[in-house]
Amino acid sequence: MKAFDLSLYLVLDPGLCRDRGMIETARLAVKGGATMVQLRDKEGDTTRLIEIGRALKQVLAGTHAALIVNDDVEAAVEIGADGIHIGQDDMTVSRARALIGPQAILGLSVETPDLAAQADPALVDYIGVGPVFATPSKPDHKQPVGFDGLKAQIAASPIPAVAIGGLKAEHVARALAAGARGVAVVSAICGQPDPERAARMLMTEIAAVSASA
Repeated sequence: MKAFDLSLYLVLDPGLCRDRGMIETARLAVKGGATMVQLRDKEGDTTRLIEIGRALKQVLAGTHAALIVNDDVEAAVEIGADGIHIGQDDMTVSRARALIGPQAILGLSVETPDLAAQADPALVDYIGVGPVFATPSKPDHKQPVGFDGLKAQIAASPIPAVAIGGLKAEHVARALAAGARGVAVVSAICGQPDPERAARMLMTEIAAVSASA
């Protein structure tokens, strides 16, 4: 599998990124330290995702950041993205892995310890766990689980986990203490006046926890 770093995982939201745009937001966030960028546009069709994804790939070229596409395998393959992230209601992980090949990154959303335990290390590279808090960026999310629920999900998982769901800089220490390898954020960077500074603040918190571990 390709090496990747879950430390600061930016999930792009076209609505929140409206003023600056997803491509520029991603560029600035990665400059500030974001390690992974997920293209998530529930309203966009495959053609639009490919267009944005190719622009993102150009912007991220030469950086340390991996580009992940949410749900749309066809778009991910056309873009030449580093991987794909799917939910429980999307295609099966075996089907996704067959389509993207053995070297691409495959992420899977889970919302319970049982689902976390079922993640197959032979197919899935990481899981997104939560949601920790309620978040308007994904109105159809499951019931928030808090940090105790987060810890239970991570403890059940055989593979690395990234925490998601309304997380801000002040939540980083507790998310990592629960066992997460990193934090996935949307509004903590998307729509912020200075995405680079927002990412840098998050990375400062992550580095502080790592240094004290």
